[in-house]
Amino acid sequence: MKKIIFFISLNSILWVCKGQTVSHNNNLWLHYLGKTMLGKKLSVTLEGSMRYTDWGNQKQQWFIRPSVDYKFNKHFTGSIGYTHYTTYSYGNPAMFKTQIPEDHFWLQGTFSHQTGQLKISNRLRDENRLVGIPVSVTDSASGQTTYKIDHYQYRNRFRYMLLLTYPILKKENETVLFAVLGDEAFLNIGKVSGATLFNQNRIIAGFGYNINKKNQVQLNYIHQNIWNYTNTIVENNPSIRLSYINNFSLAKKQDAAKK
Repeated sequence: MKKIIFFISLNSILWVCKGQTVSHNNNLWLHYLGKTMLGKKLSVTLEGSMRYTDWGNQKQQWFIRPSVDYKFNKHFTGSIGYTHYTTYSYGNPAMFKTQIPEDHFWLQGTFSHQTGQLKISNRLRDENRLVGIPVSVTDSASGQTTYKIDHYQYRNRFRYMLLLTYPILKKENETVLFAVLGDEAFLNIGKVSGATLFNQNRIIAGFGYNINKKNQVQLNYIHQNIWNYTNTIVENNPSIRLSYINNFSLAKKQDAAKK
């Protein structure tokens, strides 16, 4: 809880810095996360999201994120993965004048433990980013200016998320409804990655419902702040995220086949 308060306080201090134009966007995110166990410790995960702003009337961003995960023990899981993003030109003022492609190659560690009924998850991800850099092209005849991706620039970013989950309703000793509270900080590493320490910050609060042992839905409010590369624009975005999460296991099928 102290970590959440720290990140919220630091986020608020950075947000009120002078010299920035503030942009407000109301976001609606549709989110999928699927995990398949290949063995007792090895799994693959596929995550994807389509994000809209203006409550669904304008595209904000989409991404796809596959990864390979290995559970070293009951508390720690390591992952290696890839993410492709496309971020659209949205908002007023817009951070980007055209669509921006971005590719990440990342390493991640997740440490989870339980205190009573409270589950505490700490996730740290190191993202090696290749960000598309646009240049303007002006047509000599019409005078119209368009933008194209000229090259990719390497940037490095750490993401740290603290997430708390607590059961609200149980049935036959299995959690049916639970509460979610957390914060995720996106930190630029090095001057080449951005003019601010913070790239983004997300305050997270909501609820989850376990349909059964393999399927879950979550509805979360996420307050998203984004600082642009030069620290001239900051987005202050109320966001709603609807998630569908499922889990499958091939390990049991493999064990049954061996028998």
